[in-house]
Amino acid sequence: MQFSKHKDLIRWALILGSFVIISLILWNTYEFFNFFKNEERLKMELWAQAQKTINSSDANVDITLATEVITKPNAIPIILTDQNNQIIKVNNFDGSILNDTVQAKVILATFKKQNEPIKLEIGPGKFQYLYYGNSSLINKLKYYPIALLLIIVLFGALVYTFYKSTKMATQNKLWAGMAKETAHQIGTPLSSLIGWLELMKTVPLDTSSVAEMEKDIVRLQTIADRFSKIGSKPVLETLDLVQETADSYAYLQARFSQQVTFSFEAPNEKIYLPLNAALHSWTIENLVKNAIDAMKGKGSLKVSIETEGKVVKIKVSDTGKGIPKNQFTQVFEPGFTTKKRGWGLGLSLTKRIVQDYHKGKIKVIESEVGKGTTIQISYKIT
Repeated sequence: MQFSKHKDLIRWALILGSFVIISLILWNTYEFFNFFKNEERLKMELWAQAQKTINSSDANVDITLATEVITKPNAIPIILTDQNNQIIKVNNFDGSILNDTVQAKVILATFKKQNEPIKLEIGPGKFQYLYYGNSSLINKLKYYPIALLLIIVLFGALVYTFYKSTKMATQNKLWAGMAKETAHQIGTPLSSLIGWLELMKTVPLDTSSVAEMEKDIVRLQTIADRFSKIGSKPVLETLDLVQETADSYAYLQARFSQQVTFSFEAPNEKIYLPLNAALHSWTIENLVKNAIDAMKGKGSLKVSIETEGKVVKIKVSDTGKGIPKNQFTQVFEPGFTTKKRGWGLGLSLTKRIVQDYHKGKIKVIESEVGKGTTIQISYKIT
């Protein structure tokens, strides 16, 4: 699994974890809300019972405890009415509503929505109704989830802004690196063409010289074609993977130092896959160049193709400096490089070509520091 996939998994795990935490907080708040709601209901039922005791005409009933309950301070607003909704008493509330029937009706309707009124039977066919609203604690708990969600939204916006700016910075780095890579790619054939032009000024050209110039011009066209395909959907053709890989290998072998020992192994039969020739050639070139850089231009390099069931594998092995195991996935990330010079785009572009354009997989399957590395590309045979 590639490093980017690990990052995606971590990102989704964090999102899922955040969702679970938020859900638990909201559920816990809801449980607290219901608990305190029930507690206030019990207090109001006790208050109603005390009021009923005080209203009792029985002179032998001790109303000391009932009076204490009625007069005990609490934060719950209370309105006591008769059966005709005429206000008899208010508690923990502005008493001015006794003189404002319109306001009283509005408040009573509000209290009724918040809590079911408690019915008190004070005598045969005589009733009183206890209306009560939510305490300040209940109101705070009620609006707490909204405040929490707002905080989460603001935090999410902050994280998104940071992520967006980081992504833009990475893209800017990639564009700068792409420009550098383009100049580097074009530089070699241009230098060759300049050399041929200088030669043309001094001696007559033979047919072999013209042929070499043509190769450099074709090379420039190939480079331009490669970069034109990055960022757009390339056209895939059914091509022989073995032949396309062998052609790229042969071109590279002829242009590198004799101190590099090249070897190529492939099946005798043709393996047809949907490929873009220019991009596949670029893939092989990037892997070979990366291997030669790892060997500092001296060592053994092997390109092999093998099939395993419905999967074809291309392996590029070198005898270079190797890669630590903790960097196996990082080497394909944009900007990652162990070289003093370079933008870390070669393997990143290779990964994009393989995975995004050809629907394959690429990974480091083996590497040992000081001994060498093997990178493998795998495609499904259709």
